[in-house]
Amino acid sequence: MAVTQSFGDMVSVRDVAGKYISTLGEKNDKVVVVNADLSGTSRNKGFCEEFPDRSFNVGIAEQNLVSFSAGLAHEGFMPYAFTMAPFISMRACEQCRTDVAYGHLNVRLIGNYAGYSSGVSGATHCALEDCSIMGSMAGMTVLEPGDPYQICKMLEATLTWDGPVYIRSGIEAIKPIYPENYAYQIGKAIIAREGDDGAFIASGIVVQFALEAAERIEKETGAKIRVVDMHTIKPIDEAAVLSAAKTGRVIAAQDHNIIGGLGYYTAAVIAQAGISTQYKILGCPDHFVPIATAAYLFHKNEYDTDGLVKNMKAMLAH
Repeated sequence: MAVTQSFGDMVSVRDVAGKYISTLGEKNDKVVVVNADLSGTSRNKGFCEEFPDRSFNVGIAEQNLVSFSAGLAHEGFMPYAFTMAPFISMRACEQCRTDVAYGHLNVRLIGNYAGYSSGVSGATHCALEDCSIMGSMAGMTVLEPGDPYQICKMLEATLTWDGPVYIRSGIEAIKPIYPENYAYQIGKAIIAREGDDGAFIASGIVVQFALEAAERIEKETGAKIRVVDMHTIKPIDEAAVLSAAKTGRVIAAQDHNIIGGLGYYTAAVIAQAGISTQYKILGCPDHFVPIATAAYLFHKNEYDTDGLVKNMKAMLAH
């Protein structure tokens, strides 16, 4: 599966996804894009200009966005519905569940501004609960890309994936982790860095922090820490989780509320397998925070590079 664009040092997953949707439109004439008056924010104006007959703007009405997309799916189209993550997961929660998930429809729900990436806009614009909400819907696949090439691969994979998909992403610029044509599979975690002295299980932007943290820890202590890119939150790769747990030290980190996100999915797999390991969840605290930049909030809640180093070193000391 070749990716038709190359990236420099830093790029936003949101920008890449908005542009790459045009490539999907060229490959499959059933692909349509539905916006909630956010084609600029969602970066898919190119698709709307190239395929005006397959582009729809329902206005600032996320419930209509999802129901309209469900109707298109019933008619044989493959809608990609774009808006902000807090609005699609909460304002349109019932429509996602009853109109899309209940019918097991091939609707792809794309939520930007996930986690604290919209921290400067305050709590109303931060999607800190979306994995918990969307993941609890029967048959809903939940994805979170942490690499610009990965979002392209992810979108390609949704062309043949059966059932509804929710893709959450932040807006921060990130650097490529993987080569352009690496193998990608929904539901199959990627071991971004090998190691048997402990493991970071992360998704989204935190994968990059985990790689930096693992490199620093090895230089400072000699310990080799595995980095598991859990780009598929649901269905989670249980084999990758159990293998990581055998290192004896696991930190699950995600830009999401510590309750109900990747950490809870990971903990459930470990607990049900009866494996004993040091374990910690890092993410957004279970309370609302004042307006601040994403970088500040990542650091304050210890799931940036510095925080991951600090917490894994504490595990290594035991």
